[in-house]
Amino acid sequence: MRKFYALASLWLLPTVTNLASSLPTSANESRLIKTDLVTVTLEKMYSGLDTPWAIALLPDNRLLVTQRDGELVLLDPNNPLEKKRITGLPEITAKGQGGLLDVVLDTDFTTNKTIYFTFSHAEAPGKVGTAIAKANLNLTSEPKLENLKILYSMSMKDNSGRHFGSRIVQAKDGTLFFTIGDRGTQPRAQDPFDPAGSVIRINTDGTIPADNPDPQGKNMLPEIWSIGHRNAQGATLNPVTHELWTISHGAKGGDEINIPQSGKNYGWPTISYGRNYSGSKIGVGQKAPGLEQPIYYWDPSIAPSGADFHKGKTIPEWTGNLFVGALKDQSLIRLTIKDNTVIEEERLFENELGRIRDVRYMHDGALWIATNDGDGSIYRILSAP
Repeated sequence: MRKFYALASLWLLPTVTNLASSLPTSANESRLIKTDLVTVTLEKMYSGLDTPWAIALLPDNRLLVTQRDGELVLLDPNNPLEKKRITGLPEITAKGQGGLLDVVLDTDFTTNKTIYFTFSHAEAPGKVGTAIAKANLNLTSEPKLENLKILYSMSMKDNSGRHFGSRIVQAKDGTLFFTIGDRGTQPRAQDPFDPAGSVIRINTDGTIPADNPDPQGKNMLPEIWSIGHRNAQGATLNPVTHELWTISHGAKGGDEINIPQSGKNYGWPTISYGRNYSGSKIGVGQKAPGLEQPIYYWDPSIAPSGADFHKGKTIPEWTGNLFVGALKDQSLIRLTIKDNTVIEEERLFENELGRIRDVRYMHDGALWIATNDGDGSIYRILSAP
């Protein structure tokens, strides 16, 4: 497994020397950016958000945004300075890295108006864990959630504020994948009867799919799809193969991209391409029998988060490329994929937009990104005029 490092990303600058001044500074500003393959338009859509975690574009082009402190807001491109708070959420415990996290639309949203979201759920004082819920979105003048149902709330909750995972992906068969981190306790990811450190797969009503690895729960929890993941905060569906791809945080190095297969073990913390923050060795090294290898890793860590594949509608040069948001490295990473192998990496907007938390290819053909700061912003990337 080779380590890959940043290739130079190029900017088409106005007549200034400061890179930051070439970027949008308020909503509806845009700039032309030259990348390795194509010149694109970077457009700032919204700003002034409070630690946004995930975004979802509605069919009418309004935008849903989760804010980690527990607010779901609706943004309108016709009035970008207004945030409408959506009511009807369950009680959310915003603790450490937890709060209101991912949100996705059901693949049949135009008919059923259903959304899914993850959050940190407390069932007893001080004990929290990752949960996923669904609700119908009522877009009246005072938008609200109706028919709320918590589909799954992890067992073995604890008082940790770390590693909630929480990315949701709806598969082609309609089932829901979502990730749960190891909750900051490494050995939990190797326990097949502990949901921490796992990819979970359920039906949209919360039941267990009959083709899960162990739906009877004899050798692992029936909801588990795969184990051995540290903290997957990125997940998406490959548009060609329809396979789930996940992107996990490493410790000091060892961020991973995996294609989790049914019942497989992805190694954390028995194997890793990183080290503990103290510098000490993790587990037995980088490989061990019966444990899966990542298809790609970063060392040193970039702190990856949201990710999505570009389908080429507005930028055909990027068709099939995987885009990953980096928190620590404050960049958008473009990966060229061939036969499930990463063959090229390019870093965009490095240290210019801030911590990139979410990345979504939306129905308008644009790649949307959200920056995860106290004054968070939403951008979209389109072809140059």
